[in-house]
Amino acid sequence: MLVEISSATEFLVNLLRLSSFSSELNHEQLVMFRGSLSNVLQSRYREHWFPLKPNKGSAYRCIRINNKMDPVIAQAGAAIGIPPEFLRKMFPCELTVWIDPSEVSYRIGEHGSICTLYESKKTKEESLNFPPPRQSPELYHDPRQYEQVDPMVDYIY
Repeated sequence: MLVEISSATEFLVNLLRLSSFSSELNHEQLVMFRGSLSNVLQSRYREHWFPLKPNKGSAYRCIRINNKMDPVIAQAGAAIGIPPEFLRKMFPCELTVWIDPSEVSYRIGEHGSICTLYESKKTKEESLNFPPPRQSPELYHDPRQYEQVDPMVDYIY
């Protein structure tokens, strides 16, 4: 969850940095906003994070800015003294960010393309840090017993 949240918060802070109003926020305020947003998202997603069913709760984890500011971003800004109205004018008019287990993506504009910010290459089991399956001794085979196969040789079936 922390990697996905970090990816999303970095993206949102970079959008603020690229805004035409970026001169109105200093570096320290951007760092504070990133930390505040990260804390709000961690608290919000704690009970809504399902690595084995990443689509479950996806709508709850979606950050959406359209005609109004997303309450999660407003809460993060208010915690450090940045008014929601000010943040609203700094973000694109239409922005959607999906923060799901193993993937973070976004779309700018109602009909824009969906772009991936982060995608885990791990399997679901690896992302949960499950230990590898145990093998009983009778199932263990010494890999040195198998002959080497040349992958460049064509096989006829």
